[in-house]
Amino acid sequence: MVEILLISLTIFMLATFVGFEVITKVPPTLHTPLMSGSNAISGITVVGALVVAGRSGGTLAIILGTAAVVLATINVVGGFVVTDRMLRMFRRSDRAGGR
Repeated sequence: MVEILLISLTIFMLATFVGFEVITKVPPTLHTPLMSGSNAISGITVVGALVVAGRSGGTLAIILGTAAVVLATINVVGGFVVTDRMLRMFRRSDRAGGR
């Protein structure tokens, strides 16, 4: 049991370091498309949370599944709101050019 926990913790720490290194190497012009893609992938989390919440595995599982649905939905919606804000920064103003 302790070995499995130690291996899992090691993998988590390595994934954290690798993820940080990969993200810091991304140029700013790619942040918006990558964020949109990751928000779409986060929708899978909502589906998984719905599956967990829908199973009748006990009261605790239903409560945790419901909390997961709420938090995953907030994550996806918030991500798309931030992406929309970022995209608005790149839109041309209608007032520019005398139109």
